[in-house]
Amino acid sequence: MRTVRTVAEMRAALEEPWHRDERIGLVPTMGALHAGHVALLRAARRASDLVVMSLFVNPSQFDAADDLARYPRTEPEDLAVAESEGVDLVFAPTADELYPAGFDTWVEPGTLATILEGAARPGHFRGVATVCTKLFSIVRPTVAYFGQKDAQQVEVVRRVVADLDLDLAIDPVPTVRDPDGLALSSRNRFLSAADRASALALPRALEAGLSAHTTGGDPVAAARAVLDAERTLSVDYVAVADFDVPTLVSAVRIGGTRLIDNVRLRSR
Repeated sequence: MRTVRTVAEMRAALEEPWHRDERIGLVPTMGALHAGHVALLRAARRASDLVVMSLFVNPSQFDAADDLARYPRTEPEDLAVAESEGVDLVFAPTADELYPAGFDTWVEPGTLATILEGAARPGHFRGVATVCTKLFSIVRPTVAYFGQKDAQQVEVVRRVVADLDLDLAIDPVPTVRDPDGLALSSRNRFLSAADRASALALPRALEAGLSAHTTGGDPVAAARAVLDAERTLSVDYVAVADFDVPTLVSAVRIGGTRLIDNVRLRSR
């Protein structure tokens, strides 16, 4: 495995694979890797001639400076995971490499980026769309892999790819959960034991919503009832989003930690 830090190095490393028309799988990450990221890497490894993982905490998608500062940075451990999963190239640039002095061009996604997460975190999806477009331009992947836990992000990136006629496929990988049902997230490490017990209301709420939907009930009301019963968390939103399939989505806050999760209301 090789780790490169600059756009020029990345393009030089990919020159021969591009020339050979190899199938390149890209897994964009912000590090702090867990089993959910491993699932993305394994999906890419199964289907690709060459696997590229980006390792970059993208400052432009954070809406609060303290959240950016707090985000875990575990590069040595992340590189060890990447190597053990057969990654060929890791692109680990600095912020100055991707956003040099004078940078002033942004990818502005449309209406989809203004609801739910977009409303709760203004500017978040502009940062996601911009950095993903830059990564797609630098790596020129055949397929990019994203976690279904960030369902709205998947939809925004799909829309950017379609609207800008970018030549790659987006492959969402199902959410990976701990045995207690909590979706894996790099932010879970911030939860105390008591916080984690409260956070379990989120997957329970989504399951209640799915059950209500299956029997003809109101999934939002069913999910909201479970969340409202857990007094130690606050609810940012619960809604059915019209993504590639109707998806019950929710975001909650437990102490200083914000978690998102979703469940698809019918199979693709």
